[in-house]
Amino acid sequence: MAFSTTLYNTFFRRNSVFVSTIFVGAFTFGIGFDTAVTSFYDKWNKGKQWKDIRHKYVEAAEE
Repeated sequence: MAFSTTLYNTFFRRNSVFVSTIFVGAFTFGIGFDTAVTSFYDKWNKGKQWKDIRHKYVEAAEE
């Protein structure tokens, strides 16, 4: 009961704090999700992306 009271008094009592919490949570989730998906994609496609094979073509063009 004490936890729910503290949660209510901290986040839900005032509408401005509630809305701000929603926006900050959505922003944080968006950044975290984007980072996680990018990391997964990079690991799944390792060796097939331009950043992995660029050195072969840049060195050949400079010679």
